[in-house]
Amino acid sequence: MIYNVVLVGYGYWGPKLARNIQNSNKFRIHSIVDTSKKNLEIAKKNFPLSKLYRDYQKINNDKIDLAIISTPTKFHFKIADYFLNFTNVLVEKPLALNLRDVLLLEKKAVKSKKKLFVDYPFIFSGSIKYIENLINSRKYGKLLEIESFREQAPVRKDADVVWDLGVHDISILRYLLKSKPIKIQSLKYNTIKTSKKDTAYINLKFKNDLKVFIKNSWISPIKIRIIKFKFEKAIVICDENEPIYKLKIYSRNNHSKPNYKLELPEIDLSEPLFNLIEYIGKSIQDNKNPIFKNNFNADITKILEKI
Repeated sequence: MIYNVVLVGYGYWGPKLARNIQNSNKFRIHSIVDTSKKNLEIAKKNFPLSKLYRDYQKINNDKIDLAIISTPTKFHFKIADYFLNFTNVLVEKPLALNLRDVLLLEKKAVKSKKKLFVDYPFIFSGSIKYIENLINSRKYGKLLEIESFREQAPVRKDADVVWDLGVHDISILRYLLKSKPIKIQSLKYNTIKTSKKDTAYINLKFKNDLKVFIKNSWISPIKIRIIKFKFEKAIVICDENEPIYKLKIYSRNNHSKPNYKLELPEIDLSEPLFNLIEYIGKSIQDNKNPIFKNNFNADITKILEKI
């Protein structure tokens, strides 16, 4: 079965979502919504068979199986709340900027028997799936420490750097560790004149003395997307900017000497956004949503609020 999609928002992230929807054999783009005439003109060239709207409330929701919301964050709650009356919903991260709105949307989804998804793309990457297997198998022993560096991104006016970039780190941690930190410390500040904080240093402590350090910054001359996972017997470096060798494993047998052996594991190189779209198609088909259960979205939002 092919499911009909309405895409609300065709600005920065919408075209990337649209491309992955088009590449899936589970969905087709029924309609595209944007308040910008210029954006709709671009959408028309790329998707000439899709219907175009300036107002999402003008759409015939009887023909829609999934609404994808890719608008400024301040509109997420209102639009998601509207579409959950009629259909399943995918929202660009973050789902909302406060826990109250997240819980209301979760409650609305349960009440209307619809599925609510959030675009946390990296939890659908082959590299994070591989790391998950390493943690669960304890191949390199206990996980001791995580360091994440996520730098350079467009400066936003609707959310600070933590809600923009930090949400990736927190969603990855919640997915991999299946728990919340027991201690949170953070420092946020501006390096340039912006309305929202553009740089953040975050220290988290989890049970079993697992320590996590995160640096998020919009302001950087180079794009950095590196996470280091330090195990008892190896250090695993995940670099999402790498085209092929996204994971490098530096293993060691001798604890008294830092002599490392480099391994380059084979991982799934499918685009994370495509994997997310495929997951959603299977979830709708099977009437299951395993990743986004057990307060997944609420836990992420609680941590972001505390930071």
